[in-house]
Amino acid sequence: MADHIVKLLARTPVTYNVNSYTIEKPAGFTYTPGQATDFSIAKDDWVAEKRPFTFTSLPAADTLEFTIKSYTDHDGVTNALRTVQPGDSVEISDAWGAIEYKGEGVFLAGGAGITPFLAIFRDLYTQGQIGNNRLFFSNRTTADIILREELEAMLGDHLFNLISGENPEGYYHGRIDKDFLQNHITDFDQPFYVCGPDAFTESILKALEELGASADALVFEK
Repeated sequence: MADHIVKLLARTPVTYNVNSYTIEKPAGFTYTPGQATDFSIAKDDWVAEKRPFTFTSLPAADTLEFTIKSYTDHDGVTNALRTVQPGDSVEISDAWGAIEYKGEGVFLAGGAGITPFLAIFRDLYTQGQIGNNRLFFSNRTTADIILREELEAMLGDHLFNLISGENPEGYYHGRIDKDFLQNHITDFDQPFYVCGPDAFTESILKALEELGASADALVFEK
C-alpha cells in the first residue's frame, strides 16, 4: 500500500471538538465513499503515529477532506491535529475499508462514527438518491452532533437524533439498543450500516443479529 505526503490546505472548526481538514489530493488517488486511510502528521515523532480516518469529501473533488474529533484528554494524534496549520505536511495511505453503500437501509452512528456515512450521504444527495435511507445518530449532548444542519438538509425527517446525556425537547432521549431498534424498525431484511466506538458497534451488531438481521446485510468496519 503506497504512502503519499501532501500539504494541509485548511483546518476549519465544525463543533467545539471537531475540525474539518482539507488536504491536497495525490494525482490519480481514488476511494469509495465510506473508505478510510492511514493518516499521520508528517513531522517530528508523529509520522510513525498512523491513525485510521475516513474521507468525508466526494471522490470527484479536487481535494481530500477529513472530519476529525479531537480527544484532548491525552496527548495523541487527534489532539496534535488541533495545532496543525495550512502548509504542514501529512501522510496518507491508499484507501481501504469495508464500509460502502449497498442499497437503501438503516444507518446507525455513534458520535464520530458518523464520518464514513457523511461521504456516503453526500454522494447520494448529489445524485438525488437519498431515497428511504434512515439515520439514527447517537450523541451525548446536542453540542456533540456533527454537521447537524447538513444532515437535516440531506435526510429531512429520515434523521433521528438520540441524546443520552441531556433530555432536550425535540430529540430522542437515551441510547440505541435492542429495545430501541425493535420499537423503531419493522423490517430487518435490509442493509444496516453501523459505525461508532467499539463497544457501540459490538452491541448494535449483536442486537441486530438477535432481531433477525442477516450477517450479510451488516455493513461495518471489520
